[in-house]
Amino acid sequence: MSQQPVLITAATGKQGGATARRLLTGGVPVRALVRDQNSTAAQALAAAGAELAVGDFDAPDTVAAALTGVRATLLVPPAEYGAGGWNVELEARRGEQFVDLARAAAVDHIVFTGIASMREDASWGTAGKRRIEDALRTSGLRYTVLRPVRFMENYLMQGFPVDGINGGVHRHLFPADRPLQMIAVADVAEFAALAFADPDRFHGLTLELAGDAPTPTAAAATISARVGRLIRYREYTEAEAAAIGSEIAEVWRVSRDSGGWHADIHALRALHPGLMTLESWLTATGSAQLRALPAN
Repeated sequence: MSQQPVLITAATGKQGGATARRLLTGGVPVRALVRDQNSTAAQALAAAGAELAVGDFDAPDTVAAALTGVRATLLVPPAEYGAGGWNVELEARRGEQFVDLARAAAVDHIVFTGIASMREDASWGTAGKRRIEDALRTSGLRYTVLRPVRFMENYLMQGFPVDGINGGVHRHLFPADRPLQMIAVADVAEFAALAFADPDRFHGLTLELAGDAPTPTAAAATISARVGRLIRYREYTEAEAAAIGSEIAEVWRVSRDSGGWHADIHALRALHPGLMTLESWLTATGSAQLRALPAN
């Protein structure tokens, strides 16, 4: 295998950080794109063996420099969500520009992590990412698209109106009694590592990623048993979702109209036999992290 490094964007974020650590553990050279090389997360990557490259998606010269001499890259362009919803144009422009820069640098393979689809037309959080996918398909480069569903790590979120466990309650938009697909961030990194290791096999593939699909009520019961305190699931009403925001209300509707995410977990486990369930994620890291959170 080439000893040229793999460039990891969003290297101090969840998916980028997990992928960087997975590759380094496997002996793959990593160049980590960071905005602040002195941050705790960046310094931890450097200590693990990553080469740091300071850059920013909105400063294309810095990205071009970071792409020089790499064989492949993980693309996780920053997405911004504000009072007006997703900034689709900014996210798409960042991703499309990155693809152009990667082609100019003769990068061999791009692995892009986007977001899973409940239906094919653009809905919450997908429009900018689908434009980036289109840019990949027409780039002439080898590419792989990973579309993860909701992260198991979202149970750890604090202070948000949707998701996370706050005061013993997990509040979300999804129907309480329907299977809800989820995936551990570490497994997104595993699929990225598989793609980097065999770009011919994974070229052109779009993989919807999930590892388990308990109902939200069943998931709350499982977490309760593992952390030793009662966790309840509370399903938002459509009116409550609309009060948070129009795009949030759209997720509420689409999750019911479409039946939710549709990753083929059986086929994914054939590719990656260690794919985690909620139970195995709790055993590995989740239970300890959840117990460390405030109980109220």
